[in-house]
Amino acid sequence: MKKSNENGLSRKKAIICSVMAIVILLVSEFLSSIPALLLQIAGIPSMIGIVLNGFLYISLTLVLVKLFFGKIMHLDMAGLGLTRFSVKPKWLLAGFLLPIAVMAVYLLLLPGEYVSSDMGRGEILETLGIGVFCTGFGAGFVEEIVFRGVIFNSLRKAFNTKVGVILPSVLFGIVHILGMDFSLGSCLLVILAGTAAGIMFSVITIESGSVWSNALVHSLWNIIVIGGGVTVALQPSESSAMTYIPANKSFIVTGGDFGIESSAISLVAYIAVIVIALMMMKKKTGAEENGI
Repeated sequence: MKKSNENGLSRKKAIICSVMAIVILLVSEFLSSIPALLLQIAGIPSMIGIVLNGFLYISLTLVLVKLFFGKIMHLDMAGLGLTRFSVKPKWLLAGFLLPIAVMAVYLLLLPGEYVSSDMGRGEILETLGIGVFCTGFGAGFVEEIVFRGVIFNSLRKAFNTKVGVILPSVLFGIVHILGMDFSLGSCLLVILAGTAAGIMFSVITIESGSVWSNALVHSLWNIIVIGGGVTVALQPSESSAMTYIPANKSFIVTGGDFGIESSAISLVAYIAVIVIALMMMKKKTGAEENGI
């Protein structure tokens, strides 16, 4: 087996980086929840703990990534997609349009009914807070730092870009079924949709040159689709202020046990963004070749 490619990163080292990136994600998730829990026990308003949890999750992940991969593994942070924070306006726009378009299909085009969770004002604010700061920015940024930052770039350097895109994307899909009591059909659907979403985030990373644009796209998707405001599901959701229950119960339309993120509608949206990103990359390459 070839020890390393032209970028000088051995395959063994890339695998170690990939495993440790997942470990860092899990450690950060655990540690970031402790201060929020202590604040709750102390009677501090829950919203403060929620905001702190999301902030710490991202901060701890960045600190541990820089310590381990920068100081111990001696890797360049920019080479892992962790450049100075910058988001391209076109991907900020796409971050809003992607989830809004998917939700619009369900809420405007597919018949169904709204069911209120009957939450009080405080419960709604807490639910939305979790959706924005923890499920949204926390999970969105950390997952992109790990999967499209460390893992993608490590595998791309040790193997090639195709391996860097496909392997983390399949892993991203598999991670979403771990510990879940899903049917076989739902598991396959989640892996398919998760892989497509992973490829989508990967091509955004390549096009934008860092993880920050796709981290924001991921975060906005989480906030709008599963952030606790209006959720599309087959049964009333206890973690959302309002649930829209579509009349069409088709496995493909509803996404099975996982929900609409693994539905055919979302899958089409992921593929559309992949195609757009690839077209942007092709146009950019053409312009560079022509000296524009």
